[in-house]
Amino acid sequence: MKLTYDHREVQNRLLVTMPSHEVEEAMETIEAIQSLKHKLGAVVLGHNYMTPDVYWGVSDFVGDSLGLSRLAAETDAKIILFNGVHFMAETAKVLNPNKMVLIADPEAGCSLAESINSDDIRALKAQYPGVPVVTYVNCTADAKSETDICCTSSNAVKVVNSLDSDTVIFLPDAYLAKNVAKMTNKKIIAWEKGKCMVHELYRPEDVAAARNQFADLMVVAHPECDTTVTELADFAGSTSQMEGAIERSGKSNILLITECSMGDNLRSQFPGKNFISTCHTCPHMKRITLDKILHSLQTLTFEVLVDVEIARKARSSVERMLKIG
Repeated sequence: MKLTYDHREVQNRLLVTMPSHEVEEAMETIEAIQSLKHKLGAVVLGHNYMTPDVYWGVSDFVGDSLGLSRLAAETDAKIILFNGVHFMAETAKVLNPNKMVLIADPEAGCSLAESINSDDIRALKAQYPGVPVVTYVNCTADAKSETDICCTSSNAVKVVNSLDSDTVIFLPDAYLAKNVAKMTNKKIIAWEKGKCMVHELYRPEDVAAARNQFADLMVVAHPECDTTVTELADFAGSTSQMEGAIERSGKSNILLITECSMGDNLRSQFPGKNFISTCHTCPHMKRITLDKILHSLQTLTFEVLVDVEIARKARSSVERMLKIG
């Protein structure tokens, strides 16, 4: 989704979830970032898990990893600042080798991405010769370089079904693999070590408790949750798909089973909905702050660099995914 900056509109959105004195302080930094990014010719991409001040205040485009990957491939901006975690910025660099890609905090990592590397994938390919490898885009460029095709949570089933093989190695998210396996006839070989540190916290009891407490409830879950959770949800999909499902729903109460900030961002977008959340947060996503974003644009740090050969191989797997859609 493309955002157009309007000072008053942003201020009103932030007041939904932030106290007025914090909004006043944030708006000063937001104005500075807006001015600087236009001066530099920079485009700012914001993942759905960014805090509202980053999401609504300084992002030119917001969305899930697939949508932002597409935008990264299509932008003609000279500088891309990716507000998300490091593997996302790496993907933007892989798709834009001749552009400057920045991340406000290079330590913004990912438990899922760190669960696997290219050596692990080569070992799996040796164990299962000839079996195609699908790698969730939530991984490093190093891991992407050893895969046949990437996928996101929104197109994983479509990608798996596009392959001419009865068996597929699906990496690295074990829970997403379980969810995909339930929606395809192909045999899925999973990587059991890979899990999102946020989504693995959700339990079936969370859904049961909310259904007991709230009438007219819609449960919306991310497929990085275990199937014991997604099977109890009314809808499971990527963050952008979740947003669409909420928009279409007539239910007034929404249990959002994903990273906490997404609920904060949707509260101002859907004022008629009551968002219920257990508020599990990603500490890595929360490393990206307005002050760090301003510093990044002022100093053009921290630049994301990827080895040329790794980038070439990784780009092939990502572009193959983008062609499928």
